Amino acid sequence: MSHGGTRGASALALVALIGLLTGAGVAAQDSAVVVDRVVAVVGNRPVLASQVDEEVFSRQSQGQRLPDDPDSLSAVRQHIISSIIDEELLVQQAQRDTSIKITDEEIADGVEQQVRKVRGNFQSELDYRNELKKAGFQTPEEYRRWLTEQQRRAAFQNRLIDKLRQDGKLKPVPPTEPEMRAYFEEQKGALGARPATISFRQIVIAPRPSPEAKARTLTQADSLVLELRKGADFATAAKRFSQDPGSKDQGGSLNWFRRGVMVPEFERVAFTLRPGVVSDPVESPFGYHIIQVERVQPGEVQARHILLIPEIDSVHVDSARALADSVRRLIVRGASFDSLQRALHDPSAERQADNVPVDKMPEAYAKAVGEADSGAVAPVFNLPGAGTREQFVVVQVTGRRPQGDIRYEDIRDRLRDQLGQQLAIRRYIDRLRRSTYVDVRS
Repeated sequence: MSHGGTRGASALALVALIGLLTGAGVAAQDSAVVVDRVVAVVGNRPVLASQVDEEVFSRQSQGQRLPDDPDSLSAVRQHIISSIIDEELLVQQAQRDTSIKITDEEIADGVEQQVRKVRGNFQSELDYRNELKKAGFQTPEEYRRWLTEQQRRAAFQNRLIDKLRQDGKLKPVPPTEPEMRAYFEEQKGALGARPATISFRQIVIAPRPSPEAKARTLTQADSLVLELRKGADFATAAKRFSQDPGSKDQGGSLNWFRRGVMVPEFERVAFTLRPGVVSDPVESPFGYHIIQVERVQPGEVQARHILLIPEIDSVHVDSARALADSVRRLIVRGASFDSLQRALHDPSAERQADNVPVDKMPEAYAKAVGEADSGAVAPVFNLPGAGTREQFVVVQVTGRRPQGDIRYEDIRDRLRDQLGQQLAIRRYIDRLRRSTYVDVRS
């Protein structure tokens, strides 16, 4: 949201536009008194003409062509003033919210990264300092202070928007079809080319453990639960016993997650447990989970788990492979893909994928599918599953699209989401304008 648009610019553009913020460099070099001008007031804070000049230069340095005639250029400047006012309203609102904290450490990290990025574009320290002086900064420290303030303002705005969304106070506003079409036309030039894509559906068949193997694992899980409820350390037990490679070394930590991220069996328990309570064993397609919720906040929980996976021997693996080969033959002969998917597909895996860029396909999928056209059924291939499980995959290509220009229809849903969020922010800012003193003087 910040109008400090220098972050994506080249080093020269980034540094050069900064000097226009205050005109300090010109004053120092020419020994002239530079008088800035207040073009607007938001609450008790001024918006200066030099801020507008900075944004104008920023747009030019990034390749945007600005109108030559005075009236059109004046309209652009008025639009920039309005944007700066919007940002100032958000910053002031965030600063009034005592729950929003921006630490010096988090700002310093971002500033340091940006400074290193800019400095890396110059061959010597002398070149770097000379370019800073051209931009109005006598020292790198002066540039760093300016950048720190810009990043702090951006952080306040972003943190406020995130908080409003989490609290349910910034719900997307459904855009109209004409609004979406107009938005697409505005964004079209920056969208680039549409990559070649492929769509497919799949049946993932995982070896299933025997009832005896499941019973042994459940007994182990019950024993672990008893020890944990007696006071054993959950993180230590997870590191020793859990078979989830993604969380084992972190003591079973899953960090914060919202609904829809984990499998349903896991979520039903995780979102009803009180913090600190150790769950009974929870069966999912992955195995048996022991869950402990650490913290809860609206819409999400922070939890740990221990995953125990029933042993699967070579007989069950061979059986799953044979079943996958049989399923493929049935589909090639005309059997219903949907019916077989409903009966046999591993519920922990995705059922289909739409418009996946060909160059982003996972290696196993790309190798199996190759150049197959729509309707083709790829040879069965295997994937590693949870723990020691191995999955066998039957894929049918459902569509291919060549590279080309991005069309409105290609990104309509994405446009609706993006524009809906923007309209919600716009509505919120309009409310702030009505409740805050705003005086535009230019």
